[in-house]
Amino acid sequence: MTRRLLLGYLGITLFVLVALEVPLGIQNQRTERRDITAKVEHDAVAIASLAEDAIRSGAVVQLRPIASRVYGYAGSTGGRVVIVDGRGFARIDTSSRVVGTESFASRPEIAAALRGGVASGIRYSKTLKESLLYVAVPIASGGVVHGAVRITYPTSTVDARIVRFWLILALIAAIVTTGAALLGFATARFVTRPLRRLEHAAAEVGSGKLDTRAPENAGPAEVRSLASVFNETVSRLGRLLRSQEEFVADASHELRTPLTALQLRLENLERSVPEPGRGDLEAALREVGRLAEMVEGLLTLARADAEPSGPIDVAGVVVERVETWHALAQERGIALVADTDGAATARAAPERLTQIIDNFVANALEAGPEGSTVTVFARVEGELVEVRVRDQGPGLTAEDRARAFDRFWRARSGGGGSGLGLAIVRKLAEADSATVVLDEAPGGGLDAVVRLQRA
Repeated sequence: MTRRLLLGYLGITLFVLVALEVPLGIQNQRTERRDITAKVEHDAVAIASLAEDAIRSGAVVQLRPIASRVYGYAGSTGGRVVIVDGRGFARIDTSSRVVGTESFASRPEIAAALRGGVASGIRYSKTLKESLLYVAVPIASGGVVHGAVRITYPTSTVDARIVRFWLILALIAAIVTTGAALLGFATARFVTRPLRRLEHAAAEVGSGKLDTRAPENAGPAEVRSLASVFNETVSRLGRLLRSQEEFVADASHELRTPLTALQLRLENLERSVPEPGRGDLEAALREVGRLAEMVEGLLTLARADAEPSGPIDVAGVVVERVETWHALAQERGIALVADTDGAATARAAPERLTQIIDNFVANALEAGPEGSTVTVFARVEGELVEVRVRDQGPGLTAEDRARAFDRFWRARSGGGGSGLGLAIVRKLAEADSATVVLDEAPGGGLDAVVRLQRA
């Protein structure tokens, strides 16, 4: 947004500069040329007045003082003066390039002057390779034209002044544009600073920090109003999520007691239930166990974000969990080993990482056949720390691996469980900004991976 505001300010500044300076430059160009034309025309009329008697008489003696003054004028101004008689033959030419008398009768401006008119304009001289301003006036008295005076003046001097004026305008435009850019950048930063704070607050909220609030006392009234609405929305969202989490936690906690009591009652009935009803009783016990597992999973989900993240020794947690599960693995005839690569420190909550590893190991022991091996790896991979639980079981198809983290999903092969285990794992991982995936293990089986941010 800062860039857009700055470009807007610069666009307005450039538009104003072009609207003001271009007409000013064009007007200056016209004025310079009009002034030089008027000056040269005035000089030509003055010379014509001086040369009138000499041209009428045709006497060389009378032309000499006129020629002296004309040559002096040409030397001081850099112009060329040509005085012709009534037939167009040059009587005085300050830059004669022809031996003898040269006729100028064919020149349009001379012809116009000999007809009693005044001719002026600019033409390009192929001989001199430059543009020339010309003014031709008649030498007349009593309504009779006796000759003409033509002055040609190179426009390089006036063109240099015009170019210099355009350069001054360009320099002014550059200074004004630079100043406008600096002022516009400062203004844009001032305007967008509250929006950047609001954007930062929104990003913090998006990352799960619902206690973040945007400043409501900075920026324009519209931004302050937006910040107030944003804060109120975040507050309501926080209250809603807390209410939902508290409800799930309270409901799960309250359900544990009656489910435990129900399980005990059913177990006590085993002695008094006759043989034909034993199957139904065992099925009821399995369903109660499944319900208890589901309630426990919901409680875990509700408490997933409660523990703060911090640097932990992942290798140490892996070794400790392998030791904890070793007895059960040995009972099932499965070798459970830890493979850690030295220190592997990650940013996570110890309790959440423990639950993730426990879930992966429990699934691996459930899927692994007797005599197989389950390996728990801890590796540092760049900026991540990977924990892998690899079994030698039947594995899952690519479609099943993609859906395994959905809530209440269970493999098509059947089996127990609530279908919340891996959904809980994903929730726990997200609380630590980690990712979890299921890959196919080399040689068959499942490779359950959690990737943690390295501390």
